[in-house]
Amino acid sequence: MLRVRKSAVGWAVALALTAAGLTPASPAAARPQPAPTIDWRPCAADASAECGTLSLPVDWNRPRGERFDLALARRVADPATREGALVFGPGGPGDSGVDRVVNGSSRFSANLRARFDIVSFDPRGTGGSNPVVCSRDLLARQPQLIADQAQFDATLAGNVLLRADCRARTGPLYDHVDTTSAARDLDAIRAALGERQLTFHGSSYGTLLGERYAELFPQKVRAMVLEAAMDHSLGTRAFLDTQAVTSEDAFDEFVAWCDRSTACVLHGQDFRALWERLRARAERGDLADPKRPGVVLTPFELTRLTHKEFYDTWRWPGLAEWLGSMDAPSAVRAVVPATGDAVAPYPFAVFCQDWSLPVRDYREYAGHLRRMARLAPDLRYPTAVFALATCLGTPTPVANPQHRLRVRTDVPLLIAATVHDPASGYNWATNVARQLGRHGVLLTYEGWGHGSYTTSPCVGRAVDAYLIDRVVPPRGTRCPAVDTDV
Repeated sequence: MLRVRKSAVGWAVALALTAAGLTPASPAAARPQPAPTIDWRPCAADASAECGTLSLPVDWNRPRGERFDLALARRVADPATREGALVFGPGGPGDSGVDRVVNGSSRFSANLRARFDIVSFDPRGTGGSNPVVCSRDLLARQPQLIADQAQFDATLAGNVLLRADCRARTGPLYDHVDTTSAARDLDAIRAALGERQLTFHGSSYGTLLGERYAELFPQKVRAMVLEAAMDHSLGTRAFLDTQAVTSEDAFDEFVAWCDRSTACVLHGQDFRALWERLRARAERGDLADPKRPGVVLTPFELTRLTHKEFYDTWRWPGLAEWLGSMDAPSAVRAVVPATGDAVAPYPFAVFCQDWSLPVRDYREYAGHLRRMARLAPDLRYPTAVFALATCLGTPTPVANPQHRLRVRTDVPLLIAATVHDPASGYNWATNVARQLGRHGVLLTYEGWGHGSYTTSPCVGRAVDAYLIDRVVPPRGTRCPAVDTDV
C-alpha cells in the first residue's frame, strides 16, 4: 500500500473549489495557484516509458486532509508531430493503466501515438495507487450464489465484517474510491499534463469515468471516446436483465460460430446438448477443470469462465477445446486449499460505491435469478449476479449513485459500440446514446468481442479521425463485422 500523507497544497484547494463550483472568498484565495506536477522518470520495467506519481486528496471535499499518490505512466509522442496528450481510462474495475502504457500502448495506432503522448494511470484504490486490500479469508467467504435466507443473512453479516476489514487495512482511501472522486483525479491529471482540455479514451469500466468527467467538467472536454460504454442509469432489475440478455446473445453467437466454422473442434456436434451435460455435472459437483487438476467447477464458475472467453474471438477455438475436454466423466479429487498471503487486492470495491443494487431478502433475490434464467436459459448465471452478493448491505446513499447522464459538452462524445459485445451490451450503448442526445454519437461495429478499436480497422480509422482532428462520424455510421471464420 502506498504511503498516505497530509499536506496543504494550494493547487489542490483551488482545484477542489473549482470542481465544486465555489467562488474563493478572498483576493488571496483568488490568486492563481501553481499547477500540480508529475516527476516523470524511466519506468523500472521498461525505461522507454516514463512513470510518475501525482499527490492527490483522499477526499476531494477535504483538500487539506490526507493524501495519496496516484501512479501514472506515459509514452511521449514524436516532438515533431506531437499535438498533446491522450489519457486512457482503464477498465475492469481493477485494470492497471500503468501496465497498459508500459506493456500495451500498441493498442493505439502508430498515427495516434505520433500525435499524442499516451498517458494512463492506476485508478485510486487499484494497482500502484493505494490499492484496496482485504482479508483473503473474508473475500473467500463471499458466496457466488445465495442459496437460501440463512445464507442471505450470513452474507449481509459477512459483508459488514469485510468492509470493516478492508477499511482497516487500506486506510481512509477505502471510503473514497468511487468514480466521482476518480473524475476529479482525472482533471488533476489534465492540469498536471499542462492540457487546457482533456483528450480521453475510456474502455469498459473506464467509460464510466469518462461519462462522469464530462458531466462535471463539460467545458474541459476536447474529445472523448467511450469504447464498450457502461450505462449508469439502471436500477437493480434493469441492470441484471440487460446483462442477462447480453450474455445470452454472446452464447448464441458462439454456438452459431461453432456450427459454421471448422475451426471449432466441436463443429458438427450438438453444442447445446453438450453444454447441458456440463452444467448438470456442475450442479452435481462432479465437473473438474482440466486446466487446474482437482478444481471443481460450480455452475457459476463454469458460466463465468466460459463468458470470459467470449471477450475476443481469437479465444473461441480454445474455449471449444476446453469445453470439449470436459465432456467426459473424470475423477474429481479434493483440493487442498492453497496457502499464501493473508490479504488480497479487492478492486471491485469501487463498484459498490458506484452502484446501488438493493435486494430486500432472499425471496427477492431468488426472483431475480428466476427471471434471468428465463432471459438467459443457457447462461443462467450472468457474472453480474455476483455484484448482488458482494455489494449486499452497502450503506446508502452510495457515493456515485446511478442517474441519467447530464452531459453538455461542445464536442459530441463518441460511443464505439459492438453489436455482440458480451460484457458492455449494445443495449447499454444505445441507451447511453439516447441520454446524450446531440452531445453524443454512436459508432456501431457489427461484430463480436468486448471492444472494437483494435478489432475493426473501420472503427479504428473513425476513432483516430475523431481524436486527432475531432471529425465526428455521421450519425448512424456502422462498420462491418470482421470475419471470425478465418
